[in-house]
Amino acid sequence: MTAQLNWALLSTARITRALIPPLQSSERNVLRAVASRDLATAEAFAAKNAIPQAYGSYEALLADPAIDVIYVPLPNHLHAEWSIKALRAGKHVLCEKPLALTLGEVDAMTAAAHQSGKVLMEAFMYRHNAQTLKIEALVASGAIGQVRLIRGAFSFTLQSDVNVRLVRAYGGGSLWDVGCYPVSYSRLLAGAPVVEAYGQQVCGRGGVDEIFAGTLRFANGVLAQFDCGFALPGRAFMEIIGSEGTLTIPEPYKPAPVNRVTLTRGGDTETIEISGGELYAGEVENLADAILLGAEPRVSLADSRANVAALLALYRSAESGAPIGL
Repeated sequence: MTAQLNWALLSTARITRALIPPLQSSERNVLRAVASRDLATAEAFAAKNAIPQAYGSYEALLADPAIDVIYVPLPNHLHAEWSIKALRAGKHVLCEKPLALTLGEVDAMTAAAHQSGKVLMEAFMYRHNAQTLKIEALVASGAIGQVRLIRGAFSFTLQSDVNVRLVRAYGGGSLWDVGCYPVSYSRLLAGAPVVEAYGQQVCGRGGVDEIFAGTLRFANGVLAQFDCGFALPGRAFMEIIGSEGTLTIPEPYKPAPVNRVTLTRGGDTETIEISGGELYAGEVENLADAILLGAEPRVSLADSRANVAALLALYRSAESGAPIGL
């Protein structure tokens, strides 16, 4: 008999809807409960999404001994607090990106995971997709030679002026929200740690960065350039440029069920088709592997800490006007 993990959603935030299909179709993962600060809201959400149990407080959910895994999709400034509470309550945790807003918070979360013996993983779902795994394999095989330069972007137009993304105290800003993706992707493929960050920002509503552009320098000489924003058209791409060729990924962060990337080398361009499957299923199953089989999470806590460190350095650079060493 396949071991099963009982999951619960710590909020009715919109992003939770993305986890419902893979959880409800999985053999090893079962969606059992949802919590809100308002019981009526939780009950309505549970009824609409065929979730058996609803709780009117986060504390009540964490007290349920039947729940094994908590998904934390709260605003950025609450990630550390509620992930730590969940770990101390004996739950495994999948926490939305960014894992936290300070290195101190990351370290406290890591300590809580170690002390509880539970698994904590940051929900960078793109890292588990077949497209990303294929790009990693192509780079590792030398398909473009030695990686030299990485370029990426992630932007959209945020129409509403009332949004947690625009609240500075909540960890708002385009770099925290979407810029973290090209930063993470660049770090994944660069093959060395970030040693210097340089950023520039345009702040707007709520005092948060609505446009951010940055450069990362890695220990092996690889450079990465990216931009992100809330006040730009919808754009998403990654380009990995090597000594002998280029990989272009038109939809790197939320790949379609069937993805097409291009490999250009020696004047020839090849289109590579990749079947990606359910977008969020990979992170759900990878966490199950870590919990049930003792496998290493694909997004380690050390990886998450390094990503937060890079983001913080970019913000410090933008504020100071100078490059920041890591």
